[in-house]
Amino acid sequence: MTDAADLRRRTAALLAAHPPATTDRLDFLRARFDAGLAWVHFPEGLGGLDAPRSLQAVVDAELAAAGAPGNDPGRIGIGLGMAAPTILRFGTDEQKQRFLRPLWTGEEVWCQLFSEPGAGSDLAALATRAVRDGEDWVVDGQKVWTSSAHLARWAILIARTDPDLPKHRGITYFVCDLTDPGVEVRPLRQITGEAEFNEVFLTGVRIPDAHRLGEVGEGWKVAQTTLMNERVAIGGNRIPREGGMIGVAAADWRARPELRTHDLHQRLLTLWVDAEVARLTGERLRQQLTKGQPGPEGSGMKLAFARLAQQISGWEVEFLAEDGLTYDDWTMRRPDGVDFTGREAGYRYLRAKGNSIEGGTSEVLLNIVAERVLGLPPEPRTDKDVAWKDLPR
Repeated sequence: MTDAADLRRRTAALLAAHPPATTDRLDFLRARFDAGLAWVHFPEGLGGLDAPRSLQAVVDAELAAAGAPGNDPGRIGIGLGMAAPTILRFGTDEQKQRFLRPLWTGEEVWCQLFSEPGAGSDLAALATRAVRDGEDWVVDGQKVWTSSAHLARWAILIARTDPDLPKHRGITYFVCDLTDPGVEVRPLRQITGEAEFNEVFLTGVRIPDAHRLGEVGEGWKVAQTTLMNERVAIGGNRIPREGGMIGVAAADWRARPELRTHDLHQRLLTLWVDAEVARLTGERLRQQLTKGQPGPEGSGMKLAFARLAQQISGWEVEFLAEDGLTYDDWTMRRPDGVDFTGREAGYRYLRAKGNSIEGGTSEVLLNIVAERVLGLPPEPRTDKDVAWKDLPR
């Protein structure tokens, strides 16, 4: 069985064969994947060694100390946190071999085609259609709030394949090539002035059946794996004590004594404690992940992340007074990712407004925690057994 000592030996061998100082970045990342050191808990041949997930930290520490290049997780987070675990669980052997390596190295960026103008919180109401035509599926519809679609080659997509079934059934899950004819990506400018989100129009897009994940009509089941991993990816990132946005706020407090008040001090202390509780809870959640797939607890973490991001950024703007209202540039830009700690307070305050919407609205996540964690009665569902085509729209 692979242990920490074995992983250190394997990492040392990788570094000896591919010295970071003289090896091309992409070549190093490919070699790391092939050595099973990309995500050690994945199967052998797919970037891993069937090792405990917790041992990934051993590899990461050794590589960081050696100055090895990373794969820019902020840019490829959707692929790493959502597409990869879904492909691993539901993909065919051919799909795993084709997609996982370039996904992890960042050669191919992924996005998520789930939400629609009429199916956001009620995602199962989606109307994008996929109709079988021989060995292909022809897809027509519109998706919205799609992060990184302007950078992506591939997308994970859910579409309705049987409108005669209730809305949670008759959905199928696909991998969509965004370079194919009929795919149009348009920017959605946000309150920050940037357009990291997009709307995606699909018109007669042909997806081969070989790019279907899971069985026909089982798309909602497959999507649950994506959504649970998404919430862990958004709310459960590993950060050091006083890291992330609370670290920025604390640094502001220490640097600007002339702005301090008793009320702001008390609020900062409360936020600091809440952030530390959330950090430790995230650490426990990651330990639970070593034993299986993420569960509804990830929804609680994502809830906490959204609430804290908005409260901390609001505190910071208030503390900095007129300096908190400054903003560097309202020029329309299409960024590679979101930077919550490297920008000014005004950006953090505006961008944090989206945290309670993206990755599942806070209202929906509260329902998930209530029903699946606390065991409270579910909300009445009058549409449970009604065919999707008969639902009022």
